[in-house]
Amino acid sequence: VFLSSETDREKQHLAMRVGGDDFLTKPIKAEHLVAAVRNRARRFRELRSLMLRDSLTGLLNQASTRDHLSVELSRMRRSDQPLAFAMIDIDHFKAVNDTHGHPTGDRVIRALANLLKQRLRSTDVIGRFGGEEFAVALAGTPPDAAFTVMEEIRRTFEAIEHRGEGVSFRCTFSCGISCFPAHARLDDLVEAADRALYTAKDKGRNRVAMA
Repeated sequence: VFLSSETDREKQHLAMRVGGDDFLTKPIKAEHLVAAVRNRARRFRELRSLMLRDSLTGLLNQASTRDHLSVELSRMRRSDQPLAFAMIDIDHFKAVNDTHGHPTGDRVIRALANLLKQRLRSTDVIGRFGGEEFAVALAGTPPDAAFTVMEEIRRTFEAIEHRGEGVSFRCTFSCGISCFPAHARLDDLVEAADRALYTAKDKGRNRVAMA
């Protein structure tokens, strides 16, 4: 936000063209200046949230999840600590939408998102990769501990009763886990977890598989 005694409209427009969000001219009341800056800061935060977050669940979107995973991977590499990455996919989700409708399917997705937020640490990276697929990065977590955590979440989700049109039903998910340093590059880590996820599905779904 530019604040100046400049009254030349051409110069004001030039300032706006090089990145200004507003041009305020002096004299100005302090409360007016504060309100102008506060409103633009709030708008920026809202826009940034829309860019980084999934609108249905409030979790990180896929691009943001990968960015956070990259940061965590670098941090674990510097501190010589392990990192576990889990890919999660709700089993037979298309049948949920086809049988109970998309609004019910959305509630199932939100239920899993809320469960992940409740059971995982505030420092863990939790994102929605799209559709019924989620991703989780557990920094400083070795493979056996990651398996235990995700298996506990799987069992809890399996026990949740969801409501459709006059009926209740349950859902399950499959999960694949890969770990650093066994998979050192970000793409290798994601691909290994994805392969493990498909292994879990091939073996009958509703299970956690290690890469």
